[in-house]
Formats: sequence, structure tokens, C-alpha cells
Amino acid sequence: MALVIAVGVNQQGEREILGFDVGMSEDGAFWEEFLRRLVARGLKGVRLVISDAHEGLKAAIKKILTGSAWQRCRVHFMRNVLSQVPKHYQGMVSSIIRTIFAQNDQESAREQLRHVVDELKNRFPKAMKILEEAEEEILAYMAFPREHWAQIHSTNPLERLNREIRRRTDVVCIFPNREAVIRLVGAMLMEQNDEWKVGRRYFSLESMSKITSINEFTLTPVALLHK
Repeated sequence: MALVIAVGVNQQGEREILGFDVGMSEDGAFWEEFLRRLVARGLKGVRLVISDAHEGLKAAIKKILTGSAWQRCRVHFMRNVLSQVPKHYQGMVSSIIRTIFAQNDQESAREQLRHVVDELKNRFPKAMKILEEAEEEILAYMAFPREHWAQIHSTNPLERLNREIRRRTDVVCIFPNREAVIRLVGAMLMEQNDEWKVGRRYFSLESMSKITSINEFTLTPVALLHK
């Protein structure tokens, strides 16, 4: 069983808790139902979804959140790529791959990715195959305002929230049932949502206008994190 949380940013640049659930995160049907419930509660016009590369979740996003782009969590992607590289070369390969993300625009990043693949594919064929095949999904965030890049290339912005949930649920250790988890986590997320409402905007109105001028939407991006 896993705890799944969806967080979005509305057109005023404010973060919101969109929903959460506890279920079998390896089950594609679970993800589909989870997203359907978000849509039923008013989620629409999603422009970007950020998540791990879970096949069931990807399929659900494509089916339910039609027209949205998908950004694969860059942090988890790097771990996946480097797992195919001998340990004593991982630092070097990581530094070279990061030159892709240091580019100023998406097209330059694409060109750099191809250059990196050409340079390293003979030495690290498995890693470079993963990198080459992931081009679209790891560079999707670069189609959005540059001011947002640091927050939308991975699910890391949710890690602080995730750590706090883990800390407080670890105190309980054993929950008698699913409903007990829902009650505790629900209270925590309501508290977090209230804090976000009175805090500073996550993205400025000026930067958000660069997205809304392209296509009207209600909530974007959506980041999903399972624990």
C-alpha cells in the first residue's frame, strides 16, 4: 500500500492540495480512478504532470488528463541512468549528463543530449539508451517559463511535505485500518493547504501569465508523489 498525494499550482501561482489516497500504487486501475476523482472535483486543463516513471500512472495520465504534457522526475531518472554505469564512473557521467539541463532552451538541450549520447554510447550503451529514449519526457519542463524550471523538473518540491508526513505517521507505527491513515494524513494536508493559502505565491503572476496567454487552464502543473 502507498500514500499518493497530488499537488497543483493554480493560475494565480498558488499551490493547492488536489487530493490524496491510499492504495496499490503498482495497479494502473488505482491511478486511473485516482485521477478520475480529481477531474470529478473540478480539475481541468492540466498542462503538465510531473511524476515518477510508473507505467500505470503514465497510462492513466494519457487517458484521463488528455492533452497534458508529462515530465519524468529528473532526480529519479538520473538514479536510473547511473545504475547502468560502473560506480567509479558515475560522477563523471552525471556531470556530463547535467550539461544537458544547463542549456538555456529546450532545443539547445535536445542538441546537447544527442551530443552526450554520441560521446558516451560506446562506453555506456545501456545508460545512453535510457537517456536517448527519455528525451521527450525529461525535457518537457523546458517548454514552460524558465522561472518555473527549478520547481517543475522533478517531484523534489514535495519531499519536505513527504518527510513531515512520514515523521508523523512513523510515530503511530501501526494503523488499525485505511480510514485511520486517511484521517491523520487528511488533517495534515488541510493544515498544509491553509499555510500555502496565506503564504507567498509559488509562482509569480507575471510568470503564470506566460502560460495562460498560450492556453487557458485551471491548474498546472500537477505533481504526483507516491510513498
